[in-house]
This record gives sequence, C-alpha cells and structure tokens, in this order.
Amino acid sequence: MAVMRYQQAVRLAMTEEMRRDPNVFLLGEEIAQYQGTYRVTEGMLQEFGERRVVDTPISEIGIAGMATGAAMAGLRPVAEFMTWSFALSAMDQLINHAAKITYMSGGRIQCPVVFRGPAGVGTQLSAQHSHSLESWFAHTPGFKVVMPATPADAKGLLKTAIRDNNPIIFMEHAGLYGLSGEVPDDTEFMIPFGQAAVRREGTDISLVAYSRGVQMCLKAAEALAKDNISAEVIDLRTLVPLDMATVVASITKTHRAVVVQEEWRNVGFAAELATRIYEQAFDELDAPVERVAGADVPMPYAKNLERAAIPTDADIVAAAKRALA
Repeated sequence: MAVMRYQQAVRLAMTEEMRRDPNVFLLGEEIAQYQGTYRVTEGMLQEFGERRVVDTPISEIGIAGMATGAAMAGLRPVAEFMTWSFALSAMDQLINHAAKITYMSGGRIQCPVVFRGPAGVGTQLSAQHSHSLESWFAHTPGFKVVMPATPADAKGLLKTAIRDNNPIIFMEHAGLYGLSGEVPDDTEFMIPFGQAAVRREGTDISLVAYSRGVQMCLKAAEALAKDNISAEVIDLRTLVPLDMATVVASITKTHRAVVVQEEWRNVGFAAELATRIYEQAFDELDAPVERVAGADVPMPYAKNLERAAIPTDADIVAAAKRALA
C-alpha cells in the first residue's frame, strides 16, 4: 500500500494501463503541455510522448467524436473533459454515437472508450461549471457510470474502466482530488463494476451514497454515533451497473434508509434509488426512505449561497433522525 491523493491515484491507474497496453492513449484540453488543470496528467507527456498524450482544441464535441472513432477502430482512448459541465457541448457524440454504436451495429463494433474528468459541486465555480450530471448519463442505455469515493477506488475502478469494452462515464469529484488514502501498488488491482462497498457497519439506519456523498455520510455517521445511533454507510461505487443486493441487505438489517446525492433534487438519481428500495425491500422498511439532495437552483457563486444550495453531513444527520423519529 502507498498513501496518495485521489488525483494521484487516477494518474497512477492511467500510467499503469498505458505501460501495459500500447493501444491506450489520452486526449483532452491542456492535458499534455500544461499537464492538466488539476495536474492529473502531470509528467505523462514526458513518459509517453505526444502521440499518446494528445492536446486537443477547445472542442468537447471534437474530443468525444475523436475518442469514439478511435475506440471503434480498435484503440482504447481515455478522453478528459476539463470539467463534466463542459460535456454538455458533446452530448450528441456521447448519447447518439458512443452509447449506441454497439447496439446499432448489432454487436459488430465495440466502443472501449473512457470519458473522465472532474465533476461535482461545491468548489465555487458558479452556475455553468458546477453541474452534477450523473443522472443524465445513467438514464442513457449503453453507458456504464462510475463514481469513485476514495483514492483506492479511483485507481481500481479506472483500471477496470480502461479494460472494459463498453463506453464508460467516469466522474471524479473535484472536491475529492486532495483526499488522501491507502492505494494498492499492485498493477493488477482492479475493482469490479456493480459491487457496492460497506464503508461502515451499523444496525439502526442505512446511509446510501456515492462519490463525495460517501464522505459526507461517514461524517454524519460519526455525529449520529454520539447520540447512540448506529448508521451503516453504503458506497455504491457505480450507478450503472447498480448493486441493489448490498443496499437491500443493509436495509433488511436496519429497516430505515437515507439516500444521498449532490445533484438537483428534482428527477435525481436518489429518486431512482429510493424507488428501487420500495420495489425490492418495501416490507423491510419501518419508515419512508429519506432523500438528501441539492437545491433546485442554478449554483450560486457567493460562498454562503453555495453552501445553502448543496447538501451537508448535517442534512444527512437530520434526515436520519426524521427516519428514526
């Protein structure tokens, strides 16, 4: 094990896979000469050269189209969006081409491409740069959607994504880049998709989240423990495929649940998760599922207003106590 930041774990995963497979290459805005906005690709141009670490024009639809075409031709591109908010400019290539080409070709054309980059809210980037878009992509058949919450998962899930033969949406929360943790240095360390993790055992209530929401749930569980409330924390890891078996097993034990997301509350992923809990574990519930989510407003720039628009561990604590009332 080595202790490293989340951002370094992402770089390590890409470096190991590029050393292993010459078909893996990177492309994106300012990832080569500038070494990435968040320094995720630092030093990779020097090791792999300009044919495998490619600076692109400022055109997200061009990045997505080039990556999709390269994947169809047999390469394994890892395309970076400087922020997932900018991926809105590439939605035609992403939704109508990358996600659908295997289906539309009757399985004859594979599209092993990873679209990755920083996502999430709460970094004071205002309304046009603070989107949390995971529900949009989870809604689209053809994509696998990955949301790592720890440095180890960032490495293990990204290596799995790069070796997968399907288009992958890989969202790294910008607010987690500085998070440090132990990361296995095994070059074959991989985490399967569709396998949630129990981050904390508990008996009174299940807190279910992904990405930075997991870290908020862990803080909430600590606070609840001071009131003799035992909270179990479930990290989904991937939204597609979704591991409902682990979620249902937890609720069968605790009989109550809080589901957490940072994105807008209206039509968010937490609503889908709550619905599946009702469908698969209704008889196990002793209280309605509580939902914690962001406010349905464009993200404010002012820090005090931004804080009011995004969920916190205190909101999770309050939701848990409502479920336990």
